[in-house]
Amino acid sequence: MIKMFLPEISVVVPIYNGEADLPDLIECLRSQTYPIDSVEYLLVDNNSRDRTSTILETAANPNPPSVPPLVRGGSNFNQITIRHLTENKIQSSYAARNKGIRTSKGEIIAFTDADCRPQSDWLENLVKPFVDLEIGITCGEILALPGKTILEKHSARENTLSQKHTLAHPFCPYGQTANLAVRRLVLQQIGLFRPYLTSGGDADLCWRILRQTSYKLHFAENAIVRHRHRSTIKQLQSQWYRYGESNKYLHELHGVDLMRELTAPEYFYRLARWLFKELPVAAAKSALAKPSKRIARAELIDLFNTPIGLLSVRARAMGQRQAKLPESAWDIERF
Repeated sequence: MIKMFLPEISVVVPIYNGEADLPDLIECLRSQTYPIDSVEYLLVDNNSRDRTSTILETAANPNPPSVPPLVRGGSNFNQITIRHLTENKIQSSYAARNKGIRTSKGEIIAFTDADCRPQSDWLENLVKPFVDLEIGITCGEILALPGKTILEKHSARENTLSQKHTLAHPFCPYGQTANLAVRRLVLQQIGLFRPYLTSGGDADLCWRILRQTSYKLHFAENAIVRHRHRSTIKQLQSQWYRYGESNKYLHELHGVDLMRELTAPEYFYRLARWLFKELPVAAAKSALAKPSKRIARAELIDLFNTPIGLLSVRARAMGQRQAKLPESAWDIERF
């Protein structure tokens, strides 16, 4: 009889003001096909100011029958092991993840985020590659949740959050913590996340593992989580600004090349080309086309690709230019 590979898993999720996301996230965790007696879910509240703590306490300690549940399926929370933790000293998702790691029991430690929706076979597929003892890290794919706005549809079209981008990093591949798993033994060897980083900590951790040990990274493409894209200009700018900060931090920590910024003439040329060529051509084609073939919503996404892209590039450049790595960010926590 062949023994199945079913290691003990700890899933760590940092949460900041996750009230709106927690019900759906917990439903996704409850739907996992991985054996419930072999996995624990450590949900770490990172100094939230909404009802996150109350919801997590309810999830970890199911309500008596006379009290209505705070989230959908609340009466069945005892089917999985949910542990409510807090990290209030350091405001950083990496510090929150470290809190979960330190409290964890699993041989494999997996990570996702509160605004992610893991598919039911996520853990099962994410853990399979660890049967190979040379694998120290696995990462699964990150796909978009359905979106309604042009910005959301644009990001989905560009696969902005796909692991395929980070796995192709010219310095060294890495996986994002929205969908990542690491061997416990590896973390005991190289240390945990840098707790004072606010961005780029996933790349830093993976690079330390891949450059300081002989362990390998495996892309488990069928281990899928879905992530909600930004729906407003402010959220989009914030996202790309943090990408710029991350690159500056990794430049300081690992010597990664800084991204070249577009010059003012380059911005002007690309915007002018869009305004005076792309828009008029599209408008003319639409006016001459039959009503049934005029510009559809999907084509509108492509039509606004240039200005949205320029907005993102500018926000990333500002983040890289303005970021300052704090001295404490060099600190690496140990088990």
